[in-house]
Amino acid sequence: MTQATDSLQGVIPRFRGAKILVVGDLMLDEFVWGNVSRISPEAPVPVVWVQSESLMPGGAANVANNIRALGGEVAAVGVVGDDRWGRMLREELAARTIDASGVLATPRPTTVKTRVIAHHQQVVRVDRESGEALPQAVVERLIRAVADRIPAVDAVVIEDYGKGVITRALLEAVIPLARQRRKLITVDPKEEHVELYHRVTALTPNRMEAGEAVGRDLATDADVQRAGRELLRRLDCDGVLITLGEDGMRLFERGGDETRIPTVAQEVFDVAGAGDTVIATFTLALASGATMTQAARLANHAAGIVVGKLGVAVATPQELTNRLNRQPRKGPNVKRRVTLEGKTRSRSAGITR
Repeated sequence: MTQATDSLQGVIPRFRGAKILVVGDLMLDEFVWGNVSRISPEAPVPVVWVQSESLMPGGAANVANNIRALGGEVAAVGVVGDDRWGRMLREELAARTIDASGVLATPRPTTVKTRVIAHHQQVVRVDRESGEALPQAVVERLIRAVADRIPAVDAVVIEDYGKGVITRALLEAVIPLARQRRKLITVDPKEEHVELYHRVTALTPNRMEAGEAVGRDLATDADVQRAGRELLRRLDCDGVLITLGEDGMRLFERGGDETRIPTVAQEVFDVAGAGDTVIATFTLALASGATMTQAARLANHAAGIVVGKLGVAVATPQELTNRLNRQPRKGPNVKRRVTLEGKTRSRSAGITR
């Protein structure tokens, strides 16, 4: 074990002392597992014979689930519908001892993503959601829920999936509250709100999100480097961690430090939720006293674990410890078949959101 790996190992036991608040778009992920043996006579589509079904917290709820699975204490603030899906999501959070007292029930339906998976391949994804804006009264209740919980936490995660919870009004209230209390603030951003993330601790966009934020495609390494520096300067934040799929990650820090972090994933079965794992682990590590580079490396290892599992998944402290204990393999990354949004692609193993 190298000295660097040993220092990462030392952060993991401290996860249990960290308290995180996750604010954002809560979703329920439903999985329908089955087999395919024939094509439908009605249309050129596979007939899936259902074997089982399962539910998982999704979106911002998946970020909370990842934090809890790694040992951190976590509370969620967001909305669900006053419907059976919302009740099921609350039950899933409660079963994982995630504090859902800040989750509000509204007339707007719960966001649900249903993935049909057959023979380890995603056949189709069905989304149920509403694009309606939240009433001002609900936004004010969310702000109060955050304000009530900020004093007791070490960090705030803002998880913006563009489903309506993260708004200008909410950000203009929540970010100053967290800064006044000297809390860490990490953001999984959407392009339309980027300028509102001024002086947060760190952002964790993927390549596409970082490109949208700076208004250009990031086709080359130099493009990524310019985008990272630009976001760091424009937002006056401490760090920008850009995830780059099979190319790993790039961390840009205040003061000019830049770190390339190659992917550690060797087998990729499903990339769903990997970005949630990144911001969850990154934030939890920072709240546990890790440096930004250490936090990014731990997030990279955790994401490498979850993409090797089928379905929206989490990493555990033991899995993370075991991963760090392994000797790095030499040679090119292993090629695997990757299931992504109903399409099957061949790509080098890596982290994609």
